[in-house]
Amino acid sequence: MPAHRSAMVGCASAKRILAAELARLRAASGQSLGTLSDLTTYDRAYLHKLETGKSSGSPEVLAALDAVYGTGQHLQELWELAKNEAHPDKYQRFMERERQATSRKQYSFSTIPGLLQTEGYMQELMGTHLSHSEEDRARLIAVRLGRQAMVLGNHPQHYRAILDESVLRRPTKDDQVWQEQLRVLIEATKMPSIRIQVLPFSAGLHGLLGDSLTLLRLRTGKLIAYMEGNRAMDLVEEPDRVEQLDLTYDLLRDAALPPGESAQFLRHLLEATPSASDSPHPGGRSLQLAKVQSEQW
Repeated sequence: MPAHRSAMVGCASAKRILAAELARLRAASGQSLGTLSDLTTYDRAYLHKLETGKSSGSPEVLAALDAVYGTGQHLQELWELAKNEAHPDKYQRFMERERQATSRKQYSFSTIPGLLQTEGYMQELMGTHLSHSEEDRARLIAVRLGRQAMVLGNHPQHYRAILDESVLRRPTKDDQVWQEQLRVLIEATKMPSIRIQVLPFSAGLHGLLGDSLTLLRLRTGKLIAYMEGNRAMDLVEEPDRVEQLDLTYDLLRDAALPPGESAQFLRHLLEATPSASDSPHPGGRSLQLAKVQSEQW
């Protein structure tokens, strides 16, 4: 452990401490950026950005540097402090990372995923949060509609969603809103970039019971995960944990109904909804209208 670490604590941010440590460790080792690049397989320009604080790096590069310098997990721990300092709100950090994604896989245990929700569904869902003012709800709905551009825009992410049957057995109070939501899900099953599967109750117990999971594949090839459950949330970027979650997701996908059967499941639900064949489409926006709006986002 570096002797002067405690002297820096309290007088600088964790990000600055990390950058200073990286520069100090390399100077003490007598290695050039070129040599360090060879040892870690990371570009020396990128390593220089880490030492100057222009980049925060990733768990992988800090693990590689810890290995080179023999510092255990010291640099990785500093990176965690810097990450939490810069992004105390993990959901905000997730939203920043999701814009860098090329594909996403999602399992929803409790509600229709936000990227597939109609405005009517959003309004009823937001109305259950008593702490939100009407202005807050309007703002949150606008943000959620805007996010739908990521799977409905001109260059959509590839999106696979597994919906637990419990999601589909919990309709909105307004039958027309629920009918429109089911129609939108059925419409989404026809889109080439979207795959929807239903995980039936008959699949039994599984590794994500009670949790919802989103896996993002970033442009860099890195996979990260975001979990929600029981009013708690966690952004997971550690490779080992992400790999375990990805494998768990694959097991759910194998247990879920195939896409064709899932679409038929949704059609049967729509047919069973009261007055589904007679009710006009409500005023809530569908995915297509959200797509038009999203171009302003």
